[in-house]
Amino acid sequence: MGYIDELRKEVGHQPMILVGVAVAVIDESGKLLLQKRIDGLWGVPGGFLELGESTEDAGRREVLEETGIEVGELDLIGVFSGKQYHTIFPNGDEVYPVTIAYVTKDIRSGILKADGNETLDAKFFEVNDLPDELSPQFSRLIQQFVPLTMK
Repeated sequence: MGYIDELRKEVGHQPMILVGVAVAVIDESGKLLLQKRIDGLWGVPGGFLELGESTEDAGRREVLEETGIEVGELDLIGVFSGKQYHTIFPNGDEVYPVTIAYVTKDIRSGILKADGNETLDAKFFEVNDLPDELSPQFSRLIQQFVPLTMK
């Protein structure tokens, strides 16, 4: 059982502030990696930190776990927070995430594949041809940081 699960035992579904990461992975042709999550919506790989984990390590871990791709160097894009990112999960858990967004073009190894647990599909997309079914949470992030990733 992880850190967040342990906290949830104590606080139930009450709103929590959690630190997470989102990683824009860009391939050699400039395409953006997106994952189709179990809710059927697309977003960039990411997730919440575990105790003692750096945000960079969490980003690398999440990309690998969710898509099968190992990435190296991460460049900070920005920090996203506020009431517009408030999320209520299907189980009733509420979070106000503080999301640290990174970009990387440093794809080291791996075979692109969905984990079947958190990710139903994983694909690279042209940034001007993203799927319509973007997660609202990730849609705001993508709109803000994709232009920065193309520099």
